[in-house]
Order: sequence, then C-alpha cells, then structure tokens
Amino acid sequence: MASLTPHIVITLAVLFVVVASPASSAQNAVHHSPVPAVATAAADSAMAALPDSIPVGNYTDRHAVEVIEDEFSTGSDGNLIFSPVDTLGVLTEKEFNPDPTRAVWLSALFPGLGQIYNRRYWKLPIVVGGYLGLGYATSWNNQMLKDYTRAYADLIDNDPSSNSYMDFFAPNVNESDLDKEWLKNVLRSKKNFFRRNRDLCIISMVGVYLLAMVDAYVDASLAHFDIAPHLSMDVGPAVMQDGRTRYPSLGLAWALNF
Repeated sequence: MASLTPHIVITLAVLFVVVASPASSAQNAVHHSPVPAVATAAADSAMAALPDSIPVGNYTDRHAVEVIEDEFSTGSDGNLIFSPVDTLGVLTEKEFNPDPTRAVWLSALFPGLGQIYNRRYWKLPIVVGGYLGLGYATSWNNQMLKDYTRAYADLIDNDPSSNSYMDFFAPNVNESDLDKEWLKNVLRSKKNFFRRNRDLCIISMVGVYLLAMVDAYVDASLAHFDIAPHLSMDVGPAVMQDGRTRYPSLGLAWALNF
C-alpha cells in the first residue's frame, strides 16, 4: 500500500487538471461572448444622431467643423472591431481671392482704396502721400502764378496806383530806381515758370491716379501667381548647329524652369 500511494497521488492530480480545464474554457467563452444585438442597435442609433457639421460662429470666411465618427464593424467571432479616425476636421481659412474689377472701381473712387482691398497696406502711404504732395504743389504753384500774373498786369497797364509788383521788393527800394523793361522780362519769365510747374503737377496727379488703378488691377489679377523658389531662369552660352553651314555657331541659350 505504501508503494501505491505516490501513483494514487499523481493520478488524482491529473484528474484535477482535466476537470479544471473545461471550467476555465467556459469562463473564457463567457468573457468573449458577442455583444447582444440590442447593444449594437443602440450604438448605431446614437452615432446616427450626431450632426454632419457644426457651424462655428458667424464667420463667413471659415468652413464648418466636420464631425468624423469612429467606424466599427462586427468580426467573425461576434466582437466589435473599432477603427479610430480623426475626430475633428482642421479649421481652415478660405483663400483670399480679390476681384480685379472691384479693385479698379475702388481705386477710381479714391486713390488707395484698391490697395486696401487687395490687402497691400504698405502701398497706401505711397499712393496717398504722392497724391496729397502733388495736390499741395499744384496749389502753391497756382498761387504763385496768380501773384506774378497780377504783378505783370500792373506793370504794363501804366497805372501808377496799381503797383503790386513792388511787393516782391524790400520796403526801402524805390520804384523810380527800377528798370521797367528788365522787371517786365523777369515777371514774364516767373509767370511762365510757375504755370509750367502747375501744369506738370496736375499731369502728375492724373498719372498717380491712373497708376493706382493699374496697380490695383494687376495686383488683384496676380494675387495667386506662383512665385515658388523652383521658378528660375538660366542664361548661358550654347553651341548651335544651323544646318546651312558646315561649322556650328555660338549663341546664348535662355531657359525658363517652372
């Protein structure tokens, strides 16, 4: 009996392992049991209730935020398989696309408005400053032209009471000491000089006005012109075969890479 005791112990241990294994398998089967159909239908209903998009504020230049749901499916063993994706779309600004026609009309309304519309704010001081500077120069030259025109008219009318030309001289200068012929030539020359300057300023003002309109139109048209670094131009010497002569010709090759 004593010799049979170890064999009996080993036999009992083997039987215990065999009996315990089906119980463990049953627990695993219960743990990995498929999700009931009711739970799956509830999940589908909840995800279907989500909106397609969420508007953000009242900004008309922004896209709506897109709601992207997690995708899931049922595997062959009845378990749910989730495939996570991005949760929210990225907020993006709409690309600014100026209208050349609107830019021209705004610039025609007032110099500089077209540059503001194109968001080229650094050009505004140049356009407005040049226009106002030429406007002041036109006014000043016109006033000087009026003074010299009146002085020249008083000099040639032979009326002693009208002597506005003496305002150009110091108070201690006597009219009798002046050479009237010399003074007449000087006043005529000054009058013509300031008339010419006034007319040039007016022409320049018109030029700045038109230039601002052209700049606004071109700037709006080329708002999306590609200026990437890969754009380049190569110029170099080249040997060219004409075909009409035996010897090749030397020339210059121009290549534009884009």
